[in-house]
Amino acid sequence: MTTEQSQPSNEGTTAVVSLIDALAMAIRRKDVDAVMSVFSPDVVSFDLGPPLRHGGGSAFEERWRALFDAYQGSIDFEPHDLRISASNDLAFSHSLNRMRGTTKSGVTTDRWSRWTACYRKTNGKWLIVHEQVSVPIDMKSGRALLELTPEAAGSPPQRAPG
Repeated sequence: MTTEQSQPSNEGTTAVVSLIDALAMAIRRKDVDAVMSVFSPDVVSFDLGPPLRHGGGSAFEERWRALFDAYQGSIDFEPHDLRISASNDLAFSHSLNRMRGTTKSGVTTDRWSRWTACYRKTNGKWLIVHEQVSVPIDMKSGRALLELTPEAAGSPPQRAPG
């Protein structure tokens, strides 16, 4: 994972990096309990699938189970270009995340998404209280552009082969 901090390292930045590392490991292992441990019980999530807003609790946990159940074996998950800004009890981050794996139907996926997360320290523990996951869309067709990859510095957007 590549990280760039928008301010000098502090306790919040260190805690957020640890939280993101734990989330990435949990996704790779498809460990729902470990995933849930980094989110606030009342998290608000603007994820890729409908509806427009997801809340925490059992419905949020079930979305993670459904995602993990769709894949055979582990999932390769890598946050890239991570940026973090943190204060004493609030922080936010954004990154480009790559997720690869093979679905149970045998389809190999390799997708990039944009992720923004907000964190709050409550009773000494940092948790994700809000997240937004998105992909660019073609404004004319309304089609999600799932084949995009991060831009190389100074070059136009790159599309994945195929």
